[in-house]
This record gives sequence, structure tokens and C-alpha cells, in this order.
Amino acid sequence: MNNKQLNRRVFLNKLAGGTASLFFTSTLFSNCTNVKKQPNILFIFSDDHAFQAISAYGGRLAQVAPTPNIDRLGAEGMIFNKCYVTNSICAPSRATVLTGKHSHLNSVRDNSEVFDGAQQTFPKLLQQAGYQTAIVGKWHLKSEPTGFDFWEVLQGQGHYYNPDFRTPAGNIRETGYVSDIITDKALDWLQNKRDNSKPFMLMLQHKAPHREWSPALRHINIFDHVVFPEPDNLFDDYNGRGTAAKTQDMTIEKTMRMDQDLKVPPDDGDSLLFKQIHKRMNEEQKKAWKAAYGPKNEAFKKLNPKGKDLVRWKYQRYLQDYLGCIRGVDENVGRVLDYLDDNGLTDNTLVIYTSDQGFYLGEHGWFDKRFMYEESYRTPLIARWPNVVKKGSINNDLVSNLDFAQTFLDIAGTALPPDMQGMSLKPLLAGQTPGNWRKSLYYHYYEFPAVHSVRRHEGVATLQYKLLHFYDLDEWELYDLEKDPNEMHSEYDNPEYSQIVEELKNELERLRVHYELPPIKPLNET
Repeated sequence: MNNKQLNRRVFLNKLAGGTASLFFTSTLFSNCTNVKKQPNILFIFSDDHAFQAISAYGGRLAQVAPTPNIDRLGAEGMIFNKCYVTNSICAPSRATVLTGKHSHLNSVRDNSEVFDGAQQTFPKLLQQAGYQTAIVGKWHLKSEPTGFDFWEVLQGQGHYYNPDFRTPAGNIRETGYVSDIITDKALDWLQNKRDNSKPFMLMLQHKAPHREWSPALRHINIFDHVVFPEPDNLFDDYNGRGTAAKTQDMTIEKTMRMDQDLKVPPDDGDSLLFKQIHKRMNEEQKKAWKAAYGPKNEAFKKLNPKGKDLVRWKYQRYLQDYLGCIRGVDENVGRVLDYLDDNGLTDNTLVIYTSDQGFYLGEHGWFDKRFMYEESYRTPLIARWPNVVKKGSINNDLVSNLDFAQTFLDIAGTALPPDMQGMSLKPLLAGQTPGNWRKSLYYHYYEFPAVHSVRRHEGVATLQYKLLHFYDLDEWELYDLEKDPNEMHSEYDNPEYSQIVEELKNELERLRVHYELPPIKPLNET
């Protein structure tokens, strides 16, 4: 089934009569013409989508798990190879995107803190500039969304099947798969609820592929016969790294749960995950779930792998489900791109695809995020803006989720607030890197003690080097990314890098001052 067929099957039938008004009309073309001076902005934001799971970025999974619709954005726009986050965890990343400020200034340092909806955000400023704004999907900031003319957001982390949504009118439960439903709601707003006389800014925010990686029922078995290449450091022993890497709790071997994460039930009943979600499912969904996982779980129990063979099996099942979730996201990206094409909106719409952070897909033997190491620190960023962005272009400048707010304001032609801390990507999108573009990035992770036991740390990164400070441990790590791209051995104590260490420490202190960081207060060690 192609994207247009899926679009019609899942979306058009939900709209009144499925009439031809969904397609080209003279009124719609007239409205599009009226807003040419202010581009529409479509921000597609997924959760935990690793750059190495997008085939446009190449890598070991590109051939076995392609993402053709996300790749289409890259072919028709720009791929950013060096996009990073300020704090690799869900809620802080979302707060940074909205405010253009680091975590210590936007009130969300970790997932426990509540976003202050009264503060300045780019959607509020776009409203003042004449934009109609909307957000659909994952919010995860606890407070009620502000700055949006329309919003329907998942409760908390959200559920993959038959999810609940918070709306201004109260909570509602929808039937179906979360990625499809979020896209349905976004397309419904675009078609039926927005004011066509105004430019729009839509934040379409997917839950997938967040843990516990549950694909659409149509995708549960799509990778059953694929053998995914393993990363070279799947069995990393963390020699050459410090205490933090050795004491984390995010390994596929020890942390990944057979029942909740990998859907393998105990011998005496259903898996814990199924017990949690079956209350949300109708009988048809339950039957499909058991039919999909039952036979392959029985095959696993007969195989009964141990030791490294068990780790390898867990890695394969993990990627089957994780990449199955991404297949649903990719299909729905295609539905949205088709809608823009069919309704004459493509040429005047900036489309951004990105994620709240990166994710480990077995690298270092891990899953999850949080560390400043490359796989979780780096996030995908692909942008299409016809007549501005050259097709198939590549950018290798250091960019950040800190930059998104100012970018959207800049392309809307509105003033950039002096208290925002990012840099507009608008010149980069046009293929022009300013001479004063940044040479380094600042990172800070705060959430400890907490799930996965990743120690608090800050750091500075350049195109070649990365310096990390696990300040509660008073341990430093330095990586030469040209020599050691997989970050397997810290060079901090190597005398050959002493000058680099000194320069990076000075740069770290400069960035702390520049971004108005308060003094660090280490946890009391016992």
C-alpha cells in the first residue's frame, strides 16, 4: 500500500463524506497565494528516533530498514549531519525547542519538572506575527499547552494502542494506533479547522519509537526474517572510560526486560506489558497481538539462548520492534507530505523532521539516551523548504535543538528575542554559513539519581573533540572524534592531548558564562 492509499484509507473516511473538497479547489489555491510571504512551518518531532535508524544517514541499518518518506525530505531538502541536543532526555528537549533556552533557564532540567507555560515561547511569538498555531501528539511537559490556537496532546508518555488525549474540552480516548491517530488529527486540523487566510505552524509530535517499542499491528512481523547487523561494540567492556559508563543501568544484557520490553511472557501467563495494555485493546486487537507474538515467543523458548547468544537475540527482537515503530512514523510522514502536495501547500511550507534526542541501538551494549556520547547526543535533522533549500544538500555545521525557536521566528520575519540562546538556521538552509557561526556546543544532563543511573555531567563539543565532566565524580573524559568516532577510549590523561584539554576547559567555562549557568552544586557523596 502506498502513502496516498494509506492516507485515503485511514484519514479521508474520517472526514465528512470524504468529499472532493480535500483536494484542489480554487479557494485553497487563492488562500495559499495570500500567505506566500510568510512560509508555513510543519515541525515533525518523533521521540527517541536515532539518526542511525534513518536510511538517509546511511549506516548499518540503511539497507535492511529503509525510511523512504523521511529520506524523501532529505532528497528534496537538506540533511544536517551535526545536529545535537542540549540535554538528552524527553521533557528538557521539548522545553528547549519551545523556548530557545538551555534547561537551567526554561525550568525543565529533567522529566520530573513542570514546564512554566507562562514563559515566552516561539509559538506565542508566531501568533503575534499572524500565524495560526497548533500542536498534536506527545507533549510530556505536565502543564497545559499555551501559545496554540489548537491543541490535542497525549496524556503523559501516551499509549501506543487506543491512546488518551488531553484537549481543552477534556480527555478523550481514540481507537487505533497512536502514530496513525496523531497524523489523522494533524491532517484534520490542516483541512477542516485552521484559518486558510493565515500562515500556519503545526507541531506534529509522535510518541514512537519510545520504549516499550510497540509497532502498529500491521507492522509487528515485518522484520521477523531480517537479521540486523550488530554494532562493533555490542559487547563493550567500558575499558578506557570512567565510572559513569561502567555503572549505568541501560544495557541490553541486564536492563532490558524480557516481559515489558521484549514481549516474552513467563511460562505461567501473559507478559506484564500485555497485562498493562490489554485493558486498552478491543478483542480484535488482542487477537492480532497474540497471533503476532505467540509463535515467535514459543520459538524463542525452544531455542533457549544463553550468555552472548541471549544478548544477540534480545538485540534482534529490540530492533524488530523499534524499527517496526519507525515504519509507522515513516508511513505517516508520507501521508502528510502527500497532503501538502495534493493541496498546493508544498512550495510555501518549511518541513522539519527531527527527534527529541538520539538513542542507542546496541552501541556500547546500550539502549536509551542521556549520555553526551554520540549516539544519544546527536539527533536527526532534515529540512525541506522549496525554492530556498537546495535539493539533496548536506550541512556539516554544529547546530542544536536550541536553534529551532529562532529559526522559525526568523523565517516568519519577526524579531528575534535577545534572551533566546540559539542561532537561526535560516542562512544555513540557504546554503550560506555565516563567518561567525559557532565552533562549539554546550551540554548538560541533570537527572540523577534516576532511571538508568546515568551520572550528571556537562561538556563541550567541537567538530573534532568532546570533553565531558562527570562533576559529582570529579571525572573527566576527552574524545578525539576523528581518531575514535565510537568513543571507546578517553584521551584525558594522555599527555599528548594536554593542550587540547586546557583549551576545551577554557571553552567550557566561556560557554558557562555565555549561557548564564549557575555554579554547579555536586551531590553529596556517601
